Amino acid sequence: MKNLKNVKSWLTGVRLPLFTVVVTVALAPYSYAETMHDVVNKGAEEYLLSALSIHDENTDIAVSIAEVDERINIPQCPTGFQFHASDESLNQSYVSVRVSCGNNDWYLFTSAQVTRTKEIVVTSGAVSPGTVLSASNLTLASVDIKRLRYSAFTDVDALIGARMKRRNVDGQAVQSNMLCFVCKGDRITIRASLGGMAVKTSGIAQQDGVIGDTIKVLNASSQKPVIAEVASAQEVVVHL
Repeated sequence: MKNLKNVKSWLTGVRLPLFTVVVTVALAPYSYAETMHDVVNKGAEEYLLSALSIHDENTDIAVSIAEVDERINIPQCPTGFQFHASDESLNQSYVSVRVSCGNNDWYLFTSAQVTRTKEIVVTSGAVSPGTVLSASNLTLASVDIKRLRYSAFTDVDALIGARMKRRNVDGQAVQSNMLCFVCKGDRITIRASLGGMAVKTSGIAQQDGVIGDTIKVLNASSQKPVIAEVASAQEVVVHL
C-alpha cells in the first residue's frame, strides 16, 4: 500500500510539468501577436514625432497612438515596417498613418491624436482694455496652438509698450488682434529715409497696428495720408 501511494505521488509530480508545457504553448501565439502590435504602435509613434518635427518647427509635439486592435493579425516583417502619412493629414489633430511591409502586400491604417504646444506670451493676472503692457503683466506659458486664431508672440520684451484693446483674463494668450502698438488717433512720428537722408514729421494714426503692420497715417503738417510701417509704439516708417 505504501508503495502504491509513492507511485501515485510520483505520477502526480510528472503531471504538473506536462500541464505547464501545454499552457505555455497555448499562450505563445498571443505573446507573438502582442509583440508585433507593440512594434507597430511604437514605430508609428516614432515616425510621427520625426515627421511632425519638420512640419512644426519650434513647437512641442505630443503623440497619442490609437493602439492597433490585438485581434488583427500582424505578420513578421524582416525588412522592417514602413510608415506614411500625407502632408494634409500631418497638419491635422488626428493623423492617419499607413503601415505596410515591403516583403508582402500586407498593410493597415492606424491613427494618432497630435497635440501641439508652444511657449508664448500670456497675461499675468487680468488686464483691462487700455492697459499699456509691461513686464509685470506678461509671462511665458506653453499653450495648445489649436486655441490660437491669430498670431501670438514669443518674446515678452517685444510687447512692452503695446496697449490692450480688450480685457484678458489671467493666463490668456496675447494675440495680435488684442492689442495695438500704434492705436487709431495716436500722435506719432513719421520717419522717411531717402538716399541716406532721414526726414521726420508728426502724424496721426488712422488705424490700429502692431509692429510690422502697414497702416494709414495722416501727415499732421500736410494733412495728406501716407502708408507707413509700424516700427514701435512711437514711430512709423515710410518706405520711399
